Amino acid sequence: MNLCPAILLLLPLSVAAAPKVTFHKNVAPILQARCQACHRPGEAAPMPLITYRETRPWAKAMKAAVLTRKMPPWFAEPGVSHFKNDRTLAKQEIDTLVEWADKGAPEGNPDEAPPPLVFTTGWSIGQPDQVFEMPQAFEVPSTGIVDYQWVLLPTRFAEDKWIRAIELRPGNRGVVHHIAAFARRGGSKWLAEAKPGVPVPKAPGGPEAGQSDGLIGEYVPGLPAKPFPDGSALFLPAGSEIVLQLHYTPNGKAASDRSKLGLIFASEQPRSRFFYFGVTNMAFVIPPGEANHSVTARVTLGADVRLIDLQPHMHLRGKSFEFRAVYPDGSQEVLLRVPRYDFNWQLTYEVAGEKILPRGTRIEATAIFDNSPNNPRNPNPEAEVRNGDQTTDEMMAGVMHLALPVDFDLRKLFLRPPSPAYERKSP
Repeated sequence: MNLCPAILLLLPLSVAAAPKVTFHKNVAPILQARCQACHRPGEAAPMPLITYRETRPWAKAMKAAVLTRKMPPWFAEPGVSHFKNDRTLAKQEIDTLVEWADKGAPEGNPDEAPPPLVFTTGWSIGQPDQVFEMPQAFEVPSTGIVDYQWVLLPTRFAEDKWIRAIELRPGNRGVVHHIAAFARRGGSKWLAEAKPGVPVPKAPGGPEAGQSDGLIGEYVPGLPAKPFPDGSALFLPAGSEIVLQLHYTPNGKAASDRSKLGLIFASEQPRSRFFYFGVTNMAFVIPPGEANHSVTARVTLGADVRLIDLQPHMHLRGKSFEFRAVYPDGSQEVLLRVPRYDFNWQLTYEVAGEKILPRGTRIEATAIFDNSPNNPRNPNPEAEVRNGDQTTDEMMAGVMHLALPVDFDLRKLFLRPPSPAYERKSP
C-alpha cells in the first residue's frame, strides 16, 4: 500500500502529540495508593476519586493541593522520625499530577488502567464478626451546642475476648465529629443510671471517661480504621460492656444518627496486648490573646514496652505538638514533632520498625496553643481557655498505642505514680 507523502509527514506529529501522562496509565495508580482509602463512596472525603469521570473535574484542585502539601494530609516534621504510614507524596508523584492537570487532564487508554481496588463495602477492617449498633437514633438539632452523648451497648460476652480489629462507623458523618469507645467491666458503677441503648448526656469537661476501664477504639475524620498490628490484639474481659462517647456538631440542618461498632476477634491468643496509653494534662489555663502557650505532661514507664504509634490531640487553638523520650541513661529522642497541627485531621503516626521503650523511660509531651486573634480558627481570642470536651474548649492529650505482654499487670505500667502534669508559658 502506498501512502500519500503528506500523510507520512503528519505521522510523526501525531505520535509526538500523544499525551505522555494520562489518567488511566499514570494518575490512577497514584490515586489508588494515596487517595482512595478516603476518596471513595461512603468514606470521609467529600468526593470519590475512582473513575476518570469522577476525577476529571478536580484536576486543577488536585494540582493545588499537592503543590501546597495540603493533600494527602501529613504533618510530621520530616527527618525527625520515620513512620511507615507516611503519606507524603514523592516528587515524581507530584510532578505527574501537576503535568496531568497542566495538559488538560487527558483520559488516555482505559486498557492501560490498573485493576480497580476491591473495598469491603461499609467496613474498612473487613466484614466484622460482630456488630453493635445504637438501637435508637439520636436526634441532632440544627443549631446550638450538644453535650457529649454516652450510649451503653451490652455485649453479653460470657468469655474473655481478644479483639484483632475494631471499627466505629458514624451513621451520619455530617454531624458526627468523633466517636470514642470505652470498656466498662461487669459490676462497674460507672454510668449506673444509663439504660442500654439510650443516650445519656453529660456536661462538657466531666471526668466520665476517666472512670472507664480504658479506651478501646475511636473514629475521627480522615483516619480509616484497620486491624491492630500483626500478633497483637485488644483484651476485653468477660462480662464487659462497651460505652460509646459521641460528639455531635450541628451543621444548620436537623439530623438523625445511629452509629455502630464492628469487632473482629482473634482466632488464637495473640503474642502481645494492644493498649491505649495517654500522656495528658487537664489542669491548664490558656490566657486570652496568648499566641504561644505551652502545656506539658509527662509520665515514666514501669516496664519495657513496644511503641506502635503516636497520636496528638488538641482543638481549634492547637498549634504544635511534640513527643519526646528521655531514656534511663539520660539520652533523649524526639519521637514525633508536629510543627503545624490541624484539628481537621486527627492523624495517627505509625512507628517504623521495632521501637522498644525500656523501663524507666520518661515520656514528655508538649503542646503549643495559639489563643490570639491571628489564629483564624480561634472561636474567641478574649476567652480564658481550659480543658473541656467542646471544640470551643481545649484538650491536651498525647495518645500512645503500645504492645505489652499478654499477661502484663497494667498497674505496673507506671514506674511510680504519674508525675503531676504541669504547665508553663513560653518566653
